[in-house]
Amino acid sequence: MARIPLLQMTGISLTFGGEPVFSDLDLVVQPGDRVALVGRNGSGKSTLMKVMAGLVEADAGEIVIPPGKSVGYMEQDPTMSGFATLGDYAASALEPGELYKVERAGEGLKFDPARAIETASGGERRRAALAKLMAEAPELMLLDEPTNHLDIEAIGWLERELSATRAAFVLISHDRAFLRALTRATLWIDRGMVRRQERGFEDFEAWRDKIWEDEDTARHKLNRLIKSESRWAVEGISARRKRNQGRVRALQALRAERAAQIKRQGTAAMSLDAGPKSGRKVIEAKGLTKAFDGKPILRGLDLTVLRGDRVAFVGPNGVGKTTVLKMLLGQVDPDTGTVRLGTNLEVAVFDQTRAQLDPEMSLWDSLTSDPEMRVSGKADQVMVRGQPKHVVAYLKDFLFDERQARAAVKSLSGGEKARLLLARLMAKPSNVLVLDEPTNDLDVETLDLLQEILDDYDGTVLLVSHDRDFLDRVATTTVAMEGDGRAVVYAGGWSDYRAQRGEDAPKEDVKSKPSAPKIKQEMKVKSGLTFSEKHRLEALPAEIARLEAEIAKLQELMADPELYTREPVKFQKATEALVQRQEKLSALEEEWLALEEKAEAG
Repeated sequence: MARIPLLQMTGISLTFGGEPVFSDLDLVVQPGDRVALVGRNGSGKSTLMKVMAGLVEADAGEIVIPPGKSVGYMEQDPTMSGFATLGDYAASALEPGELYKVERAGEGLKFDPARAIETASGGERRRAALAKLMAEAPELMLLDEPTNHLDIEAIGWLERELSATRAAFVLISHDRAFLRALTRATLWIDRGMVRRQERGFEDFEAWRDKIWEDEDTARHKLNRLIKSESRWAVEGISARRKRNQGRVRALQALRAERAAQIKRQGTAAMSLDAGPKSGRKVIEAKGLTKAFDGKPILRGLDLTVLRGDRVAFVGPNGVGKTTVLKMLLGQVDPDTGTVRLGTNLEVAVFDQTRAQLDPEMSLWDSLTSDPEMRVSGKADQVMVRGQPKHVVAYLKDFLFDERQARAAVKSLSGGEKARLLLARLMAKPSNVLVLDEPTNDLDVETLDLLQEILDDYDGTVLLVSHDRDFLDRVATTTVAMEGDGRAVVYAGGWSDYRAQRGEDAPKEDVKSKPSAPKIKQEMKVKSGLTFSEKHRLEALPAEIARLEAEIAKLQELMADPELYTREPVKFQKATEALVQRQEKLSALEEEWLALEEKAEAG
């Protein structure tokens, strides 16, 4: 017997600002589905989830939810007017006998149900919204970045709850470990198209890369076909034959197909300049203690940070990680103990609160108003690692388009705000980088790029994060703040810390950057080419580019409508040369494609 879907979307189309977000989208969510919803920042993930929840109305199409079935959505910015406390809001849809569910969720998610709404932080409000959804337990849960503002312990609690639930859920998250543990299917939003694979996030990147590879191959073949048909059109003119108009229209259709293809968005052009080298010893802390209102934050921390170290600070929310960072940088005095900073330090800070961004200011002004980025006498330029660059060009490096340059910061998504903050941070030389929750809201591709940049960064990194996968990829030392002032230093990242405590076995699937010898070995194994074939593959692009330039010049020459009557011999020779070069180009492209396929197969 066929299952009745919990939610069915048919022919959904939606346009924002003249640009289609979705077009003729069909989507079904079945009972028991555990779906990762992935895509780049700005691709429409949250918008699609709001359409599913009925909070955004589509321009066209139909959404069907069977009678008696419930769909719940975790709001990013919940409206809590009319409620006195977070608990009142979280329990608003429950029966009196079910209030224990909110208390239980409150314990797991670490928020106080008695907290007054007006004094609650944005993070506490979001945890209350998540607790409300978990307590109501609808048949379908729509979770938009539920791990933001959660510490690792709370993420673990939520992971266990979702693993045990019988409800279906659709999940947006930047946390790879969370997605890998929970999902069995993947929805991928890419350029207005939504694809589905019946495998969890673990297999997403291989699936995505295969689709992109197939696209590139199809585009390459389309380009070759267009060149071939264009050559036929030229030959028809030279022979004064009556051309087949159907074939001409087909060529025009091929060109229109190529023009209509939506180009993939590139990766952000992020980079870091480590600036002048710091001294070998960056920070030396001895016997640090600190307490607030009688509550111990630290009890006797000893820590030495050397140039090039990547030190991660982990622990529950409120344990004092940011305070410890400020003590190590000399911004907060310890109660006892000493901190000695090294020489020639240039510190850059990524602030988890995004306090460096004025929500009312435009992206343009957010960059040009920064004294360290301002270019004297040039209102449209910013200083980027010592070199002036146009504001819009620099914003494009971080995947903002020209229309967004004059938009207000408050109009940006969480991931876009993080990218803007990274743009400000990376414009300035530094040799000590402080990253306080940098991974919140960033998409998978940007997280990958950020990790690669940190791998290549010559300076020192101090990192606070609850993203277990990111910690494993980046950290070389972990300072675990375990409460009551205890801070213990461990070698390695999150999995290494857990293994040393005897809590977890080390991960074997962490995609950290391999050493140089390993990279060379993997390249050799992957290539599947002989030395001469590899050399040929490297040489072919230059040959192809030279032929394309020659073909362009010949086509420009033959575009003269009087050439045939004025200089028929020259026209004939140009025609023959064009045909020869186009045949040679086709042969070279075939050779390049065959070698590329052999390399990939290897």
